[in-house]
Amino acid sequence: MSDALLQQLQNLLPEGFLAVAAMLLLMAGVYGGKMVTQVINVLALLVLVITADLVFFGIGPSLDSGSAAPFIHDGFSVYGKVLVLVGALFTLVMGSHWLSQPENDRFEFPILILFSVLGMMLMLSANDMLTVYLSLELASLSQYVLAAFQRDRTRSTEAGLKYFVLGSLASGMLLFGISLVYGYTGTIEFNGISSVIAGYQGQMAALATPFPYGLTLGMVLLLVGFCFKISAAPFHMWSPDVYEGAPTPVTAFFSVAPKIAAMLLLMRLLATPFAGLQEQWQQIIFAVSALSMLVGAFGALRQQNIKRLLAYSSIGHVGYVLMAVLVAKQAGYAAVLIYLGLYLFMSLGTFALLLMMRRNGDYVEAITDLAGISRVHPWFAFCMAMFMFSMAGIPPLAGFFAKLWVFTEAVRGGYVWLAVLGVLSSVVAAYYYLRLVKVMYFDEGGDAYELPSSLSLGMVVGLCAVVTLLFILSPMSLVAPATTAAQALLP
Repeated sequence: MSDALLQQLQNLLPEGFLAVAAMLLLMAGVYGGKMVTQVINVLALLVLVITADLVFFGIGPSLDSGSAAPFIHDGFSVYGKVLVLVGALFTLVMGSHWLSQPENDRFEFPILILFSVLGMMLMLSANDMLTVYLSLELASLSQYVLAAFQRDRTRSTEAGLKYFVLGSLASGMLLFGISLVYGYTGTIEFNGISSVIAGYQGQMAALATPFPYGLTLGMVLLLVGFCFKISAAPFHMWSPDVYEGAPTPVTAFFSVAPKIAAMLLLMRLLATPFAGLQEQWQQIIFAVSALSMLVGAFGALRQQNIKRLLAYSSIGHVGYVLMAVLVAKQAGYAAVLIYLGLYLFMSLGTFALLLMMRRNGDYVEAITDLAGISRVHPWFAFCMAMFMFSMAGIPPLAGFFAKLWVFTEAVRGGYVWLAVLGVLSSVVAAYYYLRLVKVMYFDEGGDAYELPSSLSLGMVVGLCAVVTLLFILSPMSLVAPATTAAQALLP
């Protein structure tokens, strides 16, 4: 066995362990009979913890993006994998209470989460187009099933079907884009594509030959596919329906892990194989960023369902993140990583609170259902208000610093008007965030709520609240690793 192959196997040890463990848990669920769901959920949590440990300590020497190997192991991929694993870990902790209810007692839930995480970890280490597509499909297929997990409920089935149909369309465009890129470059490796593009540009300068438009079209189709995966406007049409129809733990998972993995992979594509086409892709990212901020701000104003409101909120946050991606510099990429790390805690904390809201045995999701809750459950109202204030960018909460970083980098990069648009859209978005606070504290309440005394949900809410509230005391705990990861992407 060659040293290069051995090194690749060492670096894929976390993914290999996760794949084997997920298949073993699947067999255990099939043959374990009833009442094994909670056991498998706990074992899945243990698997994620061990995988995270392997990501940090159990891997071989680093392989950067200049390598010809199909998988990369660098600081950028490690940072993304940690965020994905944290998102999945919190989802399973939140899901333990949800799975304890008889109608949700299915062992497949944690296993589907594991397979989706496996696909996302492979995405973050991808170094060629074939690996990108296969890992993206592995993650997506699990997510389609998760969206329709409550198959006896119409909304969940509808959400899964819409996600599958539109996701298949996006995957087709992605694959078509990959085929065009391969046809014009003759390679699927990231560094090989970058070299061919540089060669084409050299011919344009020396011989006045036109740049092949088919290659540009391939890049555009790839960007369209990834804009769907991150639910960026105008490719966001699936997001509100899927957020509303999918089970709340699944929605929480969708709001963070898949978005983070797809966003980081998009950043790697723009920074490595398509670095020579920066002028072209910046025009697309500019338009998508501006449109996402506007759709996220104004689309949520008329929403009455909290999960649909959070879907439009996530679209707006994607627009803010793309604003820093547009800068195409190390500081901009670091701002993206900081923003995603903080958004993970804000979003998961909010969805954990939604899992606590029950009335007459059913989960409540309407904004009006929050009326007067501050008088009977003040701690619930305080945490929800804090997360809403943070998403709105109110200082000194974590969301303020996240927006400050991306807006600052946009201004430094020369995109002043886009930053102004971002600030104005944040002001509009603050209306519907503050609306939730107003309903909780100033409206008259209705029927009593059943807020369960769940240790798992309380742990998630408490940890997310601590990070959101006290980030100002130790910002370097996230800024330092994010800066290091950005350096690995752009050495």
